[in-house]
Amino acid sequence: MDAIVEKLQEELNCATAIKVPFLEKIPLIGTDGISESIVVTWILMAVLILFAFIMTRNLRVNNISKRQAVIELFVTKTTSIVEGMVGEDGKRYAAYLTTILIYVVVANLSGIFGFKAPTKDLNITIALALMSIVLIEYAGIHKKGFSGWRRSFMEPVPIILPINILEVFIRPLSLCMRLFGNILGAFVIMELLKMIVPVFIPAVFSIYFDIFDGAIQAYVFVFLTSLFIKEAVEVE
Repeated sequence: MDAIVEKLQEELNCATAIKVPFLEKIPLIGTDGISESIVVTWILMAVLILFAFIMTRNLRVNNISKRQAVIELFVTKTTSIVEGMVGEDGKRYAAYLTTILIYVVVANLSGIFGFKAPTKDLNITIALALMSIVLIEYAGIHKKGFSGWRRSFMEPVPIILPINILEVFIRPLSLCMRLFGNILGAFVIMELLKMIVPVFIPAVFSIYFDIFDGAIQAYVFVFLTSLFIKEAVEVE
């Protein structure tokens, strides 16, 4: 059990990957470097951008290549899934949500390739949740106007105003802790399996926790964000 605790502490420890001395002097930063999770995120972003560049070169309208057919199918299917979740009024946010879905899936799967998954860092999941909650509130303001958005906090009855305001802060907390907790929980289960059963069984479970569960958690994160956006743009 002590070994699991040590490994868990190691996973939770946001090690500094790049030393940047002047950061320490900036107010509210409180660190002298850039954490490993941020560096891995940069690497994943670079890989995704490079992949997108390669896959979208020399696109044609007629006589398209197999490469173009595959990428068009992927984009169409993924976007349609997200648009189905966010609804007709929220389609304008589908591109952002699709991007977040792809990033979180890739981030969750990065552990297979020897990286520390960025979603095991609470700072990353908090950042994702804050981005989502800003988008949710923006969607409400864009659809209803500032006055309508403000009045929505007093619906259906004014007495629940404090609860609706509190919900604004609860939603990002729920999003970030759900993603962080599930990814970290999968790590703990895998470490327990490695300790008490032969090698073969952890390898089988690894297929679920490292691949299937990572994709599910990405889907759940985007689904909940889409649901909140759908509620925000809903006009009574």
